[in-house]
Amino acid sequence: MNVKVGVKMNYIEKLNTLINEHNGIILTKHVTEARIPRVYITQLIKNGILERLERGVYIKKDSFDDEMYRLQAKYASTVFSHDTALFLYDLTDRDPIHYSVTVPAGYNSRNIQAIGIKVYSIKKELYELGLTSCRTVFGRTIKCYNMERTICDIIRNRNGLDIEIVTNAIKRYTKRRDKNLPQLMRYAEIFRASKILRSYMEVLL
Repeated sequence: MNVKVGVKMNYIEKLNTLINEHNGIILTKHVTEARIPRVYITQLIKNGILERLERGVYIKKDSFDDEMYRLQAKYASTVFSHDTALFLYDLTDRDPIHYSVTVPAGYNSRNIQAIGIKVYSIKKELYELGLTSCRTVFGRTIKCYNMERTICDIIRNRNGLDIEIVTNAIKRYTKRRDKNLPQLMRYAEIFRASKILRSYMEVLL
């Protein structure tokens, strides 16, 4: 094997490994960060291994597309929250029509909002509070807030949500064996939502 062929195979193998590490969905920025020439993306497309989903986003042909995973791969600062997090935790029966995400204050969210995503902003010191991971319906790992943070978020933003969604979510949460009421109350104090939370809990518990 000559040197040029060896280098080419090395890049293709490296790119295939990278694609698998990203669950079959790869972004141009991932390839650039790995110092793989972009021409090898084109090579895999020609070979029928990859196909283009949108600008800068590619998927392995034997993989399922995953809009939530793809969104967060493109916009790494987003955290799925509010009614979308309720969906992830089975705290609502409603599929999100538009995904809701939270970003740190000062983050430029114009591009995200332009594709129909509902964006909430929070000061940086509270951005990581309750940050955890969930799995999409396709089994890919994404960032979201835990149930307790999510309950506080929907209470704080209840005027922008259907009241039935809020009430039903809290009712479902109170029936969960994995609920953490002390943590919920601590978060509610931090977000200054404890009084409203108690009024809900008094009715439901």
